Order: sequence, then structure tokens, then C-alpha cells
Amino acid sequence: MKKALITALAVLPFAAMAQAPTFTIKGKLGSIKAPAKAYLQYRKDGATITDSTVISDGAFVFKGTAGTAPIQAFLRLNKAGNGLTKSRDGQQVYLEPGVIEVKNTADSLRTAVITGTPTNVENRAYKTAMKPVNDIYESLTAKMKAATPAQRESAEYKQEMEALDKKADELTDPINKKFVKAYPKSVISLNVLRTLAYGADYAEIAPLYASLSPSLKESEDGKKVGEQLAKMKNVALGAIAPDFAMADTSGTMVKLSSFRGKYLLVDLWASWCGPCRAENPNVVRTFNKYKDRNFTVLGVSLDQPGAKDKWLAAIHKDGLTWTHVSDLKFWNNEVAQMYGVQAIPQNFLLDPNGKVIAKNLRGDALDAKLAEVLSKAEKVKAE
Repeated sequence: MKKALITALAVLPFAAMAQAPTFTIKGKLGSIKAPAKAYLQYRKDGATITDSTVISDGAFVFKGTAGTAPIQAFLRLNKAGNGLTKSRDGQQVYLEPGVIEVKNTADSLRTAVITGTPTNVENRAYKTAMKPVNDIYESLTAKMKAATPAQRESAEYKQEMEALDKKADELTDPINKKFVKAYPKSVISLNVLRTLAYGADYAEIAPLYASLSPSLKESEDGKKVGEQLAKMKNVALGAIAPDFAMADTSGTMVKLSSFRGKYLLVDLWASWCGPCRAENPNVVRTFNKYKDRNFTVLGVSLDQPGAKDKWLAAIHKDGLTWTHVSDLKFWNNEVAQMYGVQAIPQNFLLDPNGKVIAKNLRGDALDAKLAEVLSKAEKVKAE
């Protein structure tokens, strides 16, 4: 009897392994043939996993072990079969227990429909909801490709592109909020909340997070979003921005509170950040326009360790003549961590008392906001 019990216990680990949940991806993309290959890449347990398979008459299959939560992965198609990095056709997929179906009558993965498991069905619903926004971005891309270099420099072109970009932004937030409310148990909702966290204020996001299911909030990703929200509360509209001290370009420590008495734009950026560098001319223009009206900028760089030369070179090249600080810790930058920043460029406009009065002012929005608040302040002072 004792021997039988020991034997049974010895078998348990193997039985548990056999019962581990698995995923299967079944694809059918037109009539693509070899040497075409499909590639699957994702991270699991801290490691990056890359798999590939030859496509035969449009069909391919991937199988693997699922995680305890849906895993965000990327499917790629390379008709030449010469590597994942050379692929320009693909889309996102969520790995979870069950059979995931990828179908398209055309020889394309980018336009394929992915369904079959709950999260992929929810992701499909989200893509459908976001179609009006994606149509705008496709229009933007088409106009950019069609425009000549001279046209891209024209005021008319820039105004048209900004108008389209603004329209997309106006549509995005309502769609995202509606989706989170409709799918409180979905990991897609967590991803949507991360997107909202960039531009929306804490007061808008906190109720949405609270509406999520307890199990989703208790998941690993759910806890991370909750932690980010707690940090965002520090810089919610109306809050006094937490003070910090950081070294400037010469190594001298600069405190945020030393700028009290002025309207201050705390501008988080980095030399390696393309969108940041593209936005810098707008900040330069606005700084030069309002620097004599009780306004200044404090640049906080998320440049990487050992990259001080690149940071300084970018400051010089872009003509950023205001105060700059950095601890050269990349995404572990003290200010980014304290303020819950997970994407750049990002900025916070503070009033003379250090209170946050606006955030993420890009393009003409920064100029418009400063014109409003400075005019009011000057009017009060004159009275």
C-alpha cells in the first residue's frame, strides 16, 4: 500500500505537466506557398520566445504552452521566408488556452481576422470600435506619402495634418472609455487604460479602473496599472507636483521648488525619442514667445546611462535654451517613476504655486493654454 502511494505521488508531477494548458494557432491566409513562413514571437517567464513554421497552401499551425494570463504576442508573415526581422506584414495576437483562428482570403496577415478564444474575440471587438480612428491615421499616412517635401513644409499641409490628428484624439478617448465599461473582465481593458493614462487625468481613469473585475485588478498586470494610477494621483490636475532635486548639465542639483513664482512646463523627453525631438521646435517657439511673461521650461531627460554626450548634443542641436536635468537612468528616471510616466514626450504645466494646471500640451495646444493663463494672471495683477 505504501509503495503504491509513493508510486502515485511520483507520477503527479508528470500528470501536472501533461495537464498544462496549451494554445493552438490555426492559420489560413489565401493560397501562400513555400518558401513563405509565419513567425510567432512573445515573452514568457522573462524570456523571449520566437517560433516559425513553413506555410503550405496558405495554412500554418503553432502550438505551445499557455500562461496563467493571456500573453500578448506578434504574428508575422514573410513571403520570402528569410526571417522575422525582414517581415513587414503581421499583427498582434493573444496566446491563451484553446484554438486561435487566423483567417484571410487574401495573402496577408495584417488584414486577417483573429478569433477563437475569448481575449482574441474581445481584441477583435476593440479593433472594430477603433476603426474610425484607424481610418484617420491611414489617411494621414497616405497624405504624408503623397506629399512632396515642399508641400510638407507648407502651412496648409501642417494645418490639415494637425486637424486630422486632433480629430483622431477626440474620437479615441470616448471609444476607449466605452470599451472598458463594456469589458470589465478583459485584459484588453487594462491595455486600453494604459493608453488612456498618457493623456487623461487621474480623475477620469480612477473610476474606470475601479469598475474592473476584482480578479482582473488582482492580476499581475492589474496590480501594475493600479500602482501607476497611485503615482498619477501625485500629478492629477489641481495637485501640487511632488518636489524633486536632480543634477543639471554641469552636475549642479536643481530643485523643482526653486521655480516657484513662475509658470513652469516640466517637459519629459530624451535624445533617443523621435516624437520628442519632433515636438522640440514647438516648445522652443513657445518658450521664446512667453519667456519674458513669467514662464519657463524645465527639461527632464530620460537618457540612458553613459549617454550624457548624446543628451548634451541634442540640447545644443535642438536649441533648447532652458534648464535641463537628468539622472541618466532611462525609464528608471526618478521623476518619471514619481509621476507615473510610461511614455514620452510628456509634460506638466505648473502654476506659480507648483499646482498642476494642464498636461501633455503638444503643438499649438501649449501656446493656446499659456496665452489663456498668462493673460488672466496679467489682468489680475493689473487690477
